[in-house]
Amino acid sequence: MKDRRRWLWLGTGLLLGACCTVCYFTQQPRATAGSNDRFDDYILCTGAVASNPKAPTDGVWLLDYRAGKLLGTVIDRSSGKIFGWAELDLVSEFELPPRQNVHFLMTTGQISQGQSALYLAETTSGKFGVYTMGVRFDAQPNVYIRRHDLVLFRQPKAAAKQQ
Repeated sequence: MKDRRRWLWLGTGLLLGACCTVCYFTQQPRATAGSNDRFDDYILCTGAVASNPKAPTDGVWLLDYRAGKLLGTVIDRSSGKIFGWAELDLVSEFELPPRQNVHFLMTTGQISQGQSALYLAETTSGKFGVYTMGVRFDAQPNVYIRRHDLVLFRQPKAAAKQQ
């Protein structure tokens, strides 16, 4: 009788342990938030970059209003150093006239496990872009910025005034 109870409790414990293990390893990834900050003519955002699936790393986006540039870099996990900067000319990317008063908004969001996207909107032109960043695998030490989409979310202010 005592042996049966012991086997029953052992079986129950093993079954509960197996259920907990399955629940733990099949749960959906948790949402994570990136950080944003702004000072004068600069905006800074962070987000995950999938340089290696086994070792996710952090990416840093820096928007420079004065130069009209979007800069991006990845932090090397092992040394804690910056890989190098990738650069995107926002004046040509968003087709902005020189010296136009522009207003950018940007934030990051997670699009897959360990990879975030940068969402960049320019309110004067009405354009919205989606970008990701990654480590270059062509024997160059820098990172790259990839545009996935650039669309209008509304008509530009100048075109709206003419109608």
